[in-house]
Amino acid sequence: MLKLFRLLPLLLVAAVLTACDQDQVYEKNVDFDGYTWSVRQKPAFTFDIADTTQLYDVYFNVRNASAYGYYNLYLKHTLTDPAGKPVSQLLHQMLLMDPQTGEPRGSGTGDIYDHQFLALPSQKFHQTGTYKIVLEQYMRQNQLPGLMAVGVRVAQARPAQGK
Repeated sequence: MLKLFRLLPLLLVAAVLTACDQDQVYEKNVDFDGYTWSVRQKPAFTFDIADTTQLYDVYFNVRNASAYGYYNLYLKHTLTDPAGKPVSQLLHQMLLMDPQTGEPRGSGTGDIYDHQFLALPSQKFHQTGTYKIVLEQYMRQNQLPGLMAVGVRVAQARPAQGK
């Protein structure tokens, strides 16, 4: 019985760590070697859509060090459907730091900050299957130091409040 009481806190921690977001369909991040995003690196993310009646929110994750030299990040996405046909292509500007004060945005401790940007709100996928999204840095600099990782999160869109 005493052993059970010793294991109980470990079991509770394991349960909390394995709990997941019910709305999440996909999430993956890619780390950059040397904390530098090269213009040649175009991380690709593939995810499956099984329910075409739902709307989905697509987020971009960004992790940067405080040594990142700009307040923003221009990023281009290309989303293709299961047949490889383009669904959307768009240039996004993401503010990593306040342009006026230079204070970091996002969450973080020390000199590392995590951001999650809603890039494609209420996205409709018209067919089931595997979609692919490719991200490209568009900062007019071949090597972009201070960027540690980027990623994609896809979740079922939540209904708007008050409707």
